[in-house]
Amino acid sequence: MTNFLKAITDTPIKVIDQSIELSDYVPVSISSNNKELNSFDVSSSLEWENYLESFLNKKKAKVAYGGYLEKRDIYKRSSYFNTSDTNERNIHLGIDLWCNEGTKVLSVLDGKIHSFKNNLNHGDYGPTIIIEHNIYGKTFYSLYGHLALSSIENIKIGQSVTQGEEIGTLGKSEVNGDYAPHLHFQLILDVENKEGDYPGVCSELEVKFYEQNCPNPNLLLKLPNEI
Repeated sequence: MTNFLKAITDTPIKVIDQSIELSDYVPVSISSNNKELNSFDVSSSLEWENYLESFLNKKKAKVAYGGYLEKRDIYKRSSYFNTSDTNERNIHLGIDLWCNEGTKVLSVLDGKIHSFKNNLNHGDYGPTIIIEHNIYGKTFYSLYGHLALSSIENIKIGQSVTQGEEIGTLGKSEVNGDYAPHLHFQLILDVENKEGDYPGVCSELEVKFYEQNCPNPNLLLKLPNEI
């Protein structure tokens, strides 16, 4: 499936505002190895927002991205991700695109609305849309998390969408799970009968399964210099 996804397009596909040039994207590390994250309170969405704003200004960029299979400490702030030391969920399964609240979110390919939901746990996705794609006879799914509430107010299951169509906008911290504004974009091969939700973070014990079921979204996005 990796080769299939990679071959769908030779050119990058955007999942946020088409007017933002790829030259305005810059990779960022949110991993536990990034010592800069020790300089502020990672449990505070406001301090995360200030850090990312400073990072983007320093890089003269508009979007910071990355995070596939990245090990992160940020999830320690929420009991939703961690119930024991032996099964800590801290491996990120999608790519995050950190940018401004209200940024347009776009469908990665033609498809239909599979499901949507407002996931309200602390540190969860908040408003989320899952799109089902059938490309050359193969079915897979794309997930868009941390949206604005308005993104899920006027859509229907089964509704058709086209590649590049606006499906929503990015939400603010009060509705997006208490994060700085960003899109969590994830590919899923088997959605396992879940609706409007799918794990975006796993434990090290589960990573082999999820790496297979949630291939690297950059196979489609084709962003350069991913960390």
